[in-house]
Amino acid sequence: MENLKSKYANILLRPRITEKASAITEKGIYTFEVAGTATKKDVSAAVRAYFEVTPRKVTMVRNPAKRVIVRGKRGVKPGVKKAYVYLKEGDKINLS
Repeated sequence: MENLKSKYANILLRPRITEKASAITEKGIYTFEVAGTATKKDVSAAVRAYFEVTPRKVTMVRNPAKRVIVRGKRGVKPGVKKAYVYLKEGDKINLS
């Protein structure tokens, strides 16, 4: 099991804890930030290895980088790739 976790260590970067993500968690949908090269199959396998639940469906979304101005300085907010992991009713992932 440990070598499976190390195989998928770079796929799931972190859970995405936002107001929207918290609201849909009650419906059995969990949101993760994932690597830019991750595929749906990679994310599904990583969730299976780390949390020992089988995802019903995985949806990927890419948020683009944005130019911002903060305190008069120009910068770039980095883009992110998110995965919405749908679990069957009754399954849960403990993110704490």
